[in-house]
Amino acid sequence: MNPPINLEELCFQTQKVVKEAADFIKGHSNKVGKEKIEFKSLNSLVSFVDKGAEEILVAGLSKLLPDSSFLVEEGTVERSSSDYEWLVDPLDGTTNFLHSIPPYAVSVGLNYKGSPIMGVVHEVNLNECFYAWKDGGAWLDGKSIKVSDTNDLKESLLATGFPYYDFSGLKPYLETLEYFMLNTRGLRRHGAAAIDLVYVACGRYEAYYEYSLQPYDISAGAFIVQEAGGIATDYEGGDNHVFSGQVIAGNPAIHQAVLEVVKGSFYS
Repeated sequence: MNPPINLEELCFQTQKVVKEAADFIKGHSNKVGKEKIEFKSLNSLVSFVDKGAEEILVAGLSKLLPDSSFLVEEGTVERSSSDYEWLVDPLDGTTNFLHSIPPYAVSVGLNYKGSPIMGVVHEVNLNECFYAWKDGGAWLDGKSIKVSDTNDLKESLLATGFPYYDFSGLKPYLETLEYFMLNTRGLRRHGAAAIDLVYVACGRYEAYYEYSLQPYDISAGAFIVQEAGGIATDYEGGDNHVFSGQVIAGNPAIHQAVLEVVKGSFYS
């Protein structure tokens, strides 16, 4: 069901709010001392920059859709019930940011009655904005983007994310790494799921996979991949990738090849 709003216009308004948060983050790059870093859980870091960016986003997005609800990473607003729900990661790649290592990004997805209808991912260091709205295609700074047309796994460059707190799937994950090391052009690990996803959307990577992610890590980037002609699923090939925490995203041919390997390792 299509929402009763102008999604294209809302998407461009959302980009302005996201850009404000990205500028706030960039203004604090290389300036956060160790004494200002908090530990949420094992290898999960947060600073006043994450929280400040989230406050900017919640305030700005609330004005765009006054009756909307939020699923946010840093808990600056409580989750409620609404037809429209924003899924917000104010600083995807916090550990990168705190170590002064690119990339890191602002990621904002929007659901309508539980289905994705828009996504915006702004990479702070290169100042690149990736975005999409339902049935509107996928875009990078005003230029249409598509997933790559590579159909041979051996000619593919993949991205992944290493487990850093949930090691329950470590053994099958290492099996997939071995296979892809031997059967692809290579693997990359940026440490920012939203970036990996939009790099698939614009054809820089053929595919990306990771587990133990949060909905706000996946929502915007996976939607942009789909609008760019790609496929995003969970590890079993289903459509519960946003809320299962498992995602495989890629162009149609390479997604299928990666799915077969990952599914075989995790569920055989």
